[in-house]
Amino acid sequence: METNATVAINISDDLYGLSGTKSDPRDLPEPDVHIVTCDALRIPAHSSILASVSPVLENIIDRPRKHRSSERVIPITGVPNDAVLAFLRFLYSSRCTEEHMEKYGIHLLALSHVYLVPQLKHRCIKELGQRLTIENVVDVLQLAKMCDAADLYLKCLKLVANHFKAVENTEGWKFLQDHDPWLELDILQFIDETASRKKKTRKLREEQRLYLQLSEAMECLEHICKEGCTSVGPYDMEPGHNRGPCSKFSTCQGLQLLIQHFATCKRRVNGGCLRCKRMWQLLRLHSSMCDQPDSCRVPLCRQFKLKMQQEKKKDDARWKLLVRKVVSAKTISSLSLPKRKREEELGETRSSHGIRTFRL
Repeated sequence: METNATVAINISDDLYGLSGTKSDPRDLPEPDVHIVTCDALRIPAHSSILASVSPVLENIIDRPRKHRSSERVIPITGVPNDAVLAFLRFLYSSRCTEEHMEKYGIHLLALSHVYLVPQLKHRCIKELGQRLTIENVVDVLQLAKMCDAADLYLKCLKLVANHFKAVENTEGWKFLQDHDPWLELDILQFIDETASRKKKTRKLREEQRLYLQLSEAMECLEHICKEGCTSVGPYDMEPGHNRGPCSKFSTCQGLQLLIQHFATCKRRVNGGCLRCKRMWQLLRLHSSMCDQPDSCRVPLCRQFKLKMQQEKKKDDARWKLLVRKVVSAKTISSLSLPKRKREEELGETRSSHGIRTFRL
């Protein structure tokens, strides 16, 4: 008892953390319950306040005693004395200092989960998530799993996955390997799934970039056939006359070079030229996307359309899928543009005309 009294003297004057609030500690009745820590520190408390904040503490308080004269004692062990004091102060004042959260955040999360104090639990989850480090992430991860803190658990998993080589060298990871192999397996599976998702996302982005490039090539092809660009244009228009490079000149220039080669290549008839084959594919893709073949000015548009209607090739389904992907990429790209620019481009598309031959 002498030791307990000595420890009690060292407790701060504001035992319940009520300074600065509307409540005055002097207005509280006499304590009728004691909280006992693992070091036998006895902290006086009020059963009515504890029961109003925590349903678990309420059940403990309402538990029948063996003797009416026996005092009410609630043991809270397994955490440091100061963590219990910080927990008690939160029950009274609904406040927790940054210092206490930094020192005892892990303990307070465990206490808030065990005694069902959701307000404190949410605060701990937020604060611990902001204070995650390579050194403490495994400890926080284990606690987050035990305390059903899903958001914090996922945040820890992401940190481990992103810095796994560094986490492997920590004491927390070595302890985890020796004592919780199931959690170790969960972490390794998450890392593997994360890598697979990143690989899949990277592949989808590359495919989307390709479809967007094809969509841009279709626009440039129509632009060249309608009004011409620097070196290729309609037969009745001088290419590049008083006109600078277009807005998509990097793509347009490559397409002009391809058209020039296509017009002069002697191997295209026998299908021996890869560049000519690529041009045939671009013309076919345009025809598949074009909804006005009778008035379209792109070469061979109507002919390709008729040929595809007459012939049902085995790769027709794959080709239709490619068309859908390119159209989708164009739609997504147009939706990302400002409204005014999108309307201008739409107007240009609707008013586009062209011819069926090139001027080289």
